Amino acid sequence: MSSQGTSSTKTFQEKQAERMKRLKHLHNIRNEARNHNHQEVVAEDARNKLPNNWENRKKRAEWLLNDQKARAEAKEKGEDFDRVKILQVTALEAERLERKKRKKNPDQGFSDFEAATVRQYNRLIKNLPAKDMERYEEQKSKYGEAFYGGPHQIIHGLHEDRPEAIDNMVKDIETQIAKRNKYSRRRTHNDDADIDYINERNAKFNKKLDRFYGEHTAEIKQNLERGTAV
Repeated sequence: MSSQGTSSTKTFQEKQAERMKRLKHLHNIRNEARNHNHQEVVAEDARNKLPNNWENRKKRAEWLLNDQKARAEAKEKGEDFDRVKILQVTALEAERLERKKRKKNPDQGFSDFEAATVRQYNRLIKNLPAKDMERYEEQKSKYGEAFYGGPHQIIHGLHEDRPEAIDNMVKDIETQIAKRNKYSRRRTHNDDADIDYINERNAKFNKKLDRFYGEHTAEIKQNLERGTAV
């Protein structure tokens, strides 16, 4: 009896030791997860405090460091770094870079009135027909110094505008007016529409409400208008 009691006691102690070991292991896993989670929270908070373009600046700095390192290694080997770099560029990458170089922004924004005038002038002369050099030389010899129109030259009445030139001017002005109208399209007012506003601001607010909630409140609005709403 005593031997059986001792064996059963050992079995219970072994089970208890195994359970305590598993419990300790679970505690360790929980502590590791808690520490890892705390580190992630700290790292995320640090990333949120960085500037918006931090990742791009970091990539740019890494690229510069790698480029300088590769340039120094090529110099030690006596190689032309630019040539080696070009040889490593694939055909697709070269085509993409070429397209990027050829791509131009048609509207570079406003810098000053002088630059805007130059851009307007260059844009207008693109639509002019090719220059007739024979007529150019003929007018140059005919008008002499007045051909260039200096500050002290009177050019009024010296020549008459051709009908073709007048037609081109009218066509160009009409093109400019049509293009200008596209930038400012004023919405026409519908006189037959229901007046459900007290001022312009309230009208815009009602249109915004109708855009988001009109389909959901159409039945309620109809019941209110008919007087059948409960």
